[in-house]
Amino acid sequence: MEAEQQPVSDEQLVAQVQTGNLTALEVLVGRHEARIYRFVANSLRDEAEAQDVTQETFVTAYRKISQFKRGCPFAAWLFTIARRKCIDWHRSRKLLLQETMPELPDKNDPSVLLAEREDGENLWAFARRVVPELQFQALWLRYAEDLSVADIARALGRTRIHVKVLLFRGRTRLATELESQSAAGTSKGTFDVRADSLPTVIEQISNPTAPART
Repeated sequence: MEAEQQPVSDEQLVAQVQTGNLTALEVLVGRHEARIYRFVANSLRDEAEAQDVTQETFVTAYRKISQFKRGCPFAAWLFTIARRKCIDWHRSRKLLLQETMPELPDKNDPSVLLAEREDGENLWAFARRVVPELQFQALWLRYAEDLSVADIARALGRTRIHVKVLLFRGRTRLATELESQSAAGTSKGTFDVRADSLPTVIEQISNPTAPART
């Protein structure tokens, strides 16, 4: 019986890309595109823009592939690039908003009401609203992407201690807001927000559609 073929590692694929192998690049994109898109979409909250920024992330990664250091997780390196792209996008957006007056949405617009309803059914969307940006990114990378503290530190450009503080503050902030929602009776049964169930609630944000990896 032939031995089962082991999948090619990211590091091996990167080495092939560095020699000009575009097929290896396609494999890397297919392996990580969905993860990068989810991360970017949570920051930008605009699907079309998120798709563009995701593509820009991989284009930049390809152009700078020679700078990739062996031994560094490729996913963490990609998240670092994606985060910088998100920062650039927000900066350009801020400048644009300073030049134009945005049209206020109609509160009775069905699309607005539907978006609010969908947000109420998604704990990640709730966390996105109540948790500061950097804390949210740390929570997402830890619970949705299952990155280690060390890899999150690389992606966010912070020390491991800083990442642990971000995770602690993010969890605490989320717990406080969830308990406040529950006390005010505004959760409408969407989430179980009792204090003693907080670990389960935090686990729910690990992935809305699949169990979190341990």
